[in-house]
Amino acid sequence: TFPVFRESRDRSVREGAFRAMFGTYRQFGDAIATLYGGSVKFDTYFSNQRGYASACEAALDGGNVPVSVYDSLIEAVHESLPSMRKYLELRRRALKLDKIDVFDLYVPIVEDVDYPIAFEDAKELVKKATLPLGEEYQKLLDRAFAERWVDVYENDGKQSGAFSCGVFGVHPYVLMNYAGTLNDAFTLAHELGHSMHSYYSDTTQDYVNHDYSIFVAEVASTVNEVLLTKYLLKVETDPKRRAYILNHFLEGFRTTVFRQTLFAEFERRAHEMHQSGRPLTAQSLNAVYHELNEKYYEGAVVDAFTDVEWARIPHFYRAFYVYQYSTGFCSAVTIADRILNVPGAAEEYRRFLSTGGSDYPINELKIAGVDLTQPEPVANAMRVFAETVDELEKLM
Repeated sequence: TFPVFRESRDRSVREGAFRAMFGTYRQFGDAIATLYGGSVKFDTYFSNQRGYASACEAALDGGNVPVSVYDSLIEAVHESLPSMRKYLELRRRALKLDKIDVFDLYVPIVEDVDYPIAFEDAKELVKKATLPLGEEYQKLLDRAFAERWVDVYENDGKQSGAFSCGVFGVHPYVLMNYAGTLNDAFTLAHELGHSMHSYYSDTTQDYVNHDYSIFVAEVASTVNEVLLTKYLLKVETDPKRRAYILNHFLEGFRTTVFRQTLFAEFERRAHEMHQSGRPLTAQSLNAVYHELNEKYYEGAVVDAFTDVEWARIPHFYRAFYVYQYSTGFCSAVTIADRILNVPGAAEEYRRFLSTGGSDYPINELKIAGVDLTQPEPVANAMRVFAETVDELEKLM
């Protein structure tokens, strides 16, 4: 219920949910700090034994990703923090608040937007949005719908959420629980992005190389979401609906780029603390997380009770993993921009979808025109974020 309560229009409900959630984690802060500290020690010990300069370098080496990619991501996001501050101020004004707290970051800022979409309409919407990807891609979508690759509606015993599962030698399957909202249409586009990535890779590569890496796993799904956003903004004229779409896009940036980069910086700091001999206690980790929250959400009130949020992030026990959400989102924004504006980019993108795990992910992305060893892809995505904030401000 926490995700539901933090989106409540009632501010006391939002604050109460945060205090209940993080207050409970705070009770177990020392125990969780000991567990996480052990994980950090484990990472550091094995990276040292294997001759790496740091645990970060060791974690990135499997994908042949230079540490400079990690560093440049954090640097680029830092440079874009003024745009985040502008977005937070816009959010404060839209919610008619004297001050904005961290528990105000999830509530939708566009009220009473009725955007019902039946599944049949969502299918057509996804097709129109992905039209720039070419006729072959359209035929695959037709096949997915005709052959019922998608398990659409909720049912007894069916799990919640949504996912795509690639099956080598058959075809991908999508599970979702469609409820007739615009958000569900975005979910359909997202999961079909995964499915097309799996299909292209499965039918092009042999079994050994068919599965793509985590580093690129969210690229195809996010490309579809960005294309859907761009299409909706092209055809939608109602100001409230346009504001809703823009806010949806900005929240993707906030939660997937800014928030995950904050997590990535927290991981780096925690490992550096251990390497330098500083103990990882609940107090020291809370202090680091508080400092980062104040940096990333400058202009918002960062209450001390949220300092323990690090304790509820399971990804931290798989060190230096979360930065890939940020690089994947930024790569997708750049690829979608190229598809819409650069001749031949759609064909390059389909070639990228076909690579599976046959090369290192950094090299695979270069096929689609994204070189993450250079600062341009992340900088371009941050530019799009700033422009979207400006556009939403004009509408609001």
